Amino acid sequence: MSTYIVMSKFTQQGVTKIKESPARIDAARKTGKTMGVDLKAWYLAMGRYDVVTIWEAPDDETLAKVVMTIGSLGNVTTETMRVFTEDQFRSIVAALP
Repeated sequence: MSTYIVMSKFTQQGVTKIKESPARIDAARKTGKTMGVDLKAWYLAMGRYDVVTIWEAPDDETLAKVVMTIGSLGNVTTETMRVFTEDQFRSIVAALP
């Protein structure tokens, strides 16, 4: 499984309906599970982004489907980063010429 950090900002619609956010988190988790993706952590953030989530997915395409499904609801905009664990980093570096 690959790990991804998704940073989100509330849209005006998302702020207007902020009290619905806990149910939207549950729905996002359920949507992910139906696609084989696991929402590992959800954080309210201060600063440039409002929410930071950590996901595990089998591949980039599957995570993209989940993020686009969530984004299509109009409550958040997202930026996604594929990240690597320390062990994966060590393996990548060890394979360098």
